[in-house]
Amino acid sequence: MVINLSEQNSLVCSWVAELRDITVQNDRMRFRRNLQRIAEVAAYEISKELEWESREVDTPMGTSKVSALRQQPVLGTILRAGLPMHEGLLNYFDKADNAFISAYRKHHRDGSFEISLEYVSCPDLDGRVLILADPMLATGASLVKTIQHLKLEGDLAATHIVCAIACTVGIEYVLREAPGVKIWCGDIDDELTAKGYIVPGLGDAGDLAYGSKMQQ
Repeated sequence: MVINLSEQNSLVCSWVAELRDITVQNDRMRFRRNLQRIAEVAAYEISKELEWESREVDTPMGTSKVSALRQQPVLGTILRAGLPMHEGLLNYFDKADNAFISAYRKHHRDGSFEISLEYVSCPDLDGRVLILADPMLATGASLVKTIQHLKLEGDLAATHIVCAIACTVGIEYVLREAPGVKIWCGDIDDELTAKGYIVPGLGDAGDLAYGSKMQQ
């Protein structure tokens, strides 16, 4: 249920390396593009697992039998950090429907945090395949809360999570709380700090993609 795209040597390994590299992270456009690239590879791999059907199309010289997706997936993203990966998925699933969720960590003075989910925009999800993008799967709390909320909007046929870096603790939590989910990640780290940050990770993906924010 978990696919590490860096498990075999490929260009994904190079893109993950650049995402992690503090000397490259100053280039925000390259950081966003590398997130897009990882999502594009994941989109291609996920497409192999979707339902296809045979159709006929007319060419200038005759008729050809082709394969076509039986149904377009729904591409969901957790704002704001998930936007580059969402764009990568949309580059490949260019006819897909889309969902946007504002799940974020609301930190308290004692160092603890809770997941706040204030905004959801999505189509009818009944019988649909959901592909949910979030660059960092740390504790897994925001992804689980998002999935649980979206399930209230319809009975999902399948759920795929696409992330750049995942932590083993977060993966275990997601698989436990949202059974049946399939996780596609650029790489997997084993350490999670007491504050819920992945080590070595890559830092704050939202800040690196779009600039620092006042809110914590």
